Amino acid sequence: MSAPPSPDDGLTRAELAAKYGLSQSGARPGLFEYVRQLWGRRHFILAFSQAKLTAQYSQAKLGQLWQVVTPLLNAAVYFFIFGLLLDARRGIPTDIYVPFLVTGVFVFTFTQSSVMAGVRAISGNLGLVRALHFPRASLPISFALQQLQQLLFSMVVLVVIMLGFGIFPAWSWLLVVPALILQFVFNTGLALIFARLGSKTPDLAQLMPFVMRTWMYASGVMFSIPAMLADKDVPGWVSDVLQWNPAAVYMDLIRFALIDDYTYDRYLPSHVWAFAVGWAVVAGVIGFIYFWKAEEKYGRG
Repeated sequence: MSAPPSPDDGLTRAELAAKYGLSQSGARPGLFEYVRQLWGRRHFILAFSQAKLTAQYSQAKLGQLWQVVTPLLNAAVYFFIFGLLLDARRGIPTDIYVPFLVTGVFVFTFTQSSVMAGVRAISGNLGLVRALHFPRASLPISFALQQLQQLLFSMVVLVVIMLGFGIFPAWSWLLVVPALILQFVFNTGLALIFARLGSKTPDLAQLMPFVMRTWMYASGVMFSIPAMLADKDVPGWVSDVLQWNPAAVYMDLIRFALIDDYTYDRYLPSHVWAFAVGWAVVAGVIGFIYFWKAEEKYGRG
């Protein structure tokens, strides 16, 4: 005896879903809805970043001290190689070279660590991505926030170094706050971009250290770009590109804010704040939309 005909016979999947109020599991929400969901997960993002920061050096005897010891050791190596052996202090007063160098190392490490953490944000947390439903952008954002918190620890050490070299607090130090906010937005955008790329190409994590090292050498971490190019026969646009690249822009802003003798007319390119805002907006908006476009693909196959 055959079963009686169903009233749903002949309906397509879309029609059945509409009839019974069903929706696709894991479907990408609209952009504004996605932003609303992220805001709803803000406590998770903050707690996750803090947990990662605490666990990062939990197995080391010095613990959280490595957050500042590591960039300080890097700065010491760069000072020995570039400051002493290669005399990269050209154009920079001797008494401010160490604050100049340490500031550059700390600020660039903020961007470098955000990008490297972003590359592994999805591919390194597949268990979490596949087990729970939440906006996947929470992961790269939380990793960028983790690096910001780590930088703030380093800034305490940087202040001590400034005082040790006779550089005392001034009203210009307040400019560090908007500069770091803009850099955080820029770093988050990059972390989102590389999180999507890294989710499909795990080998990217092996390539990125070489890319970041090249970027560091081209950004004036250890030297003044205008002073280094002053006696070189290079086209003007080369100098402009090097000085306007985002890593150099954010380093220059924070050096200008903290170091008295690092004056605008001698070192900073024109319209540097405009470039800082522009890089933050471009990277933040493009990174967020680019990551959101692949929301339903993360953690699948």
